[in-house]
Amino acid sequence: MAERSTGLPSQRQVIELLDGEFARAGYDIEDVLVDASARPPRVTVVADADGGLDLDAVAELSRLASALLDELDSAPYVLEVTSPGVDRPLTTDKHFRRARGRRVELTLSDGSTLTGRLGELRDGVVGLVVKDGARGALSVRDVERDSITKAVVQVEFSPPSPRELELAGQTGRET
Repeated sequence: MAERSTGLPSQRQVIELLDGEFARAGYDIEDVLVDASARPPRVTVVADADGGLDLDAVAELSRLASALLDELDSAPYVLEVTSPGVDRPLTTDKHFRRARGRRVELTLSDGSTLTGRLGELRDGVVGLVVKDGARGALSVRDVERDSITKAVVQVEFSPPSPRELELAGQTGRET
């Protein structure tokens, strides 16, 4: 109904038009936001991939989305293609896989929190590289995926140590 009153494509229409083409290009649509109250009105497509999105990928997806959405007879709007923000909670196994090697804060079902570098997710268990003790020795702690009630990637201002990346299952450049 909203599409009739605003003249904008609906979230469903955008997903139906773009999902197959984005998937063929190697990207997933994480979300679509249609904001008729913005001036000018805005349609935002949030996409992601295992390697993340760089500026070239965003430009490619923007051209692709624009060409496909131009086929709709709709009111004018601004189209934005973007990646998920770093503060987006990790809610699916795919999110955990894509965040591997990143620093995360986990909230567990008992209310405690853990901060460390995200390792591999295997058989419902997440490896988390943590610093132990006063000397800060690195170790991998296994955390049951089902015990995690919230997981958020942390912003880092300096590169992690090679040892930390190695324990997280990364070789350094693919994070």
